[in-house]
Amino acid sequence: MRRLATLALLLGLIAAAAPASAQNRFWLQNNTDLPIVAAQVSPSRVSDWGPNILTRGPIAPGMQVWVEPTFSDCYLDIRVRFADGSEDGHLGVHACTLSRITFGRDAPQAAAPPPPPGERMPNNPSFRFVNASGEAIREIYVSLTTERSWGPDRLGPRQILPPGAALHIPLPRGSVCTVDMRIVFMDGRILENRNVETCSIREYAWR
Repeated sequence: MRRLATLALLLGLIAAAAPASAQNRFWLQNNTDLPIVAAQVSPSRVSDWGPNILTRGPIAPGMQVWVEPTFSDCYLDIRVRFADGSEDGHLGVHACTLSRITFGRDAPQAAAPPPPPGERMPNNPSFRFVNASGEAIREIYVSLTTERSWGPDRLGPRQILPPGAALHIPLPRGSVCTVDMRIVFMDGRILENRNVETCSIREYAWR
C-alpha cells in the first residue's frame, strides 16, 4: 500500500514539473485584396523560416485559416507571400496572448459610395507604398506637408515591410497633394523624402 502511495506521489510530482504546452495557436486572417499563396511561421529565436504551412491552398481575401505551430514558443515570426509576388511579415508576435493575426486592415471596410453626378471629387493623396530598397523596413511615417507632426507608425507595433512588399497609405482628401515620408530600417537608419506629390500617382516605390 505504501508503495502504491509513493508511486502515485511520484507521478503527481512528475506531472506538475512537466511544462504546460504553449497556447500559440491562432487564426491567420487575410484582410487584403490579394490571395495569400504561402505562409511561414517560425520561432523568433531562429533564423530559418521553415516550410509553407498552407498545405490546403491559398487564403482568399476575407478568409482565414487555423494555424497550429509544431513548436511551443510564444514569440513567433510570420511571413506571407501574395498572389502578385509581394511579401509581408510580422516579427516578434506574442501568439500566446492572441487568437487572431491579421494581414491588411484589422476589420474589412465597405467600399465608398460613388459621388453624386456632377459633384467634383476632392484631391486624393492616398497611395501604395512599395519597398524597393532591398532591405526590410521597420517603421514608416507619412504625413501631409501641411501637418506639423509625423503621426503614427504606419506599420504598427512589431510589424515590418519586407523588400518587395507594399502597404496602402490612406490620407485625407482635400486640397493638399504633397506628403513627407520618413522610414526606419531594421538597423535604425532613418531616411526622409519631402514634398512628394501623390495625387497623380497610385504607387510610390522607395528605393
